[in-house]
Amino acid sequence: MKLVILTGMSGAGKSTALKMMEDIGFYCVDNLPIPLVEKFVELSETSKEELQKFAIGIDIRSGGSFSEFREVLERLDRSGQTPEILFLDAEDAVLIKRYKETRRSHPLSGGRRVESGIVMEREKLKFLRGRADYIIDTSRLLTRDLKAELEKIFVWQQEYKNLFITILSFGFKYGIPSDSDLVFDVRFLPNPYYVDGLRAKSGNDKEVQDYVLQFDEAHLFLNKLMDMVNFLIPNYIVEGKSQLVISIGCTGGKHRSVTLANELFKRISKKSEYGLQIEHRDIDKDALRK
Repeated sequence: MKLVILTGMSGAGKSTALKMMEDIGFYCVDNLPIPLVEKFVELSETSKEELQKFAIGIDIRSGGSFSEFREVLERLDRSGQTPEILFLDAEDAVLIKRYKETRRSHPLSGGRRVESGIVMEREKLKFLRGRADYIIDTSRLLTRDLKAELEKIFVWQQEYKNLFITILSFGFKYGIPSDSDLVFDVRFLPNPYYVDGLRAKSGNDKEVQDYVLQFDEAHLFLNKLMDMVNFLIPNYIVEGKSQLVISIGCTGGKHRSVTLANELFKRISKKSEYGLQIEHRDIDKDALRK
């Protein structure tokens, strides 16, 4: 029997994830009262049904009994029924935005600001996050990205490392992305903007890619960047980092940065154990109008 405890911050997408778990063959129960978890596991083990995969949604809504959950997990460990723990997280600013958009109150806010509830919840869930087998930060994940991550873990049984990498191209004229962890400036490369026939195109077009990548400096930059990334990623994982944003900027965020971000994405994507996505923040802001 495979048992997964699905938990995490309120607003991080647990309900959506639980539906996805159901779609990939798990029997799912949401918000099961803490005192009933052990009984559920016992009944699942003795069931004659063909079900072999179970997911239990547990969160702060369990109220006062949530404080008992640590003891419940310890007893399950001793009995040899240790569950895997999937923890969904998101940045505070993203959680606040989601609550404002849905006009819902945080279960712990008690009439106070949402921020207060988030702080309290993080403290209460600290022990669960610390012993989680999988941590997925949904701050920048689309629904399809979350589904892909769950399938990677529970369908394809790939080795999972708790790090999701976003490669982001941008234009310095529009500001450095505030959520960047690493920022690289590629304005040292010749600018296709001033080349006839390339101004209206972007780094997604072969003509621009060929122009940017004809320079030895572009390849040297990518090689050195990959060396740094290969060094940093394992250390970030050990440190517990779950989200890494690598930002590459040029003047307008349309030509050089897009080309090199695409190339970096190709190289990192060969390491399939990491969650990975690419964004071109400013690619359309300099679009020419006819």
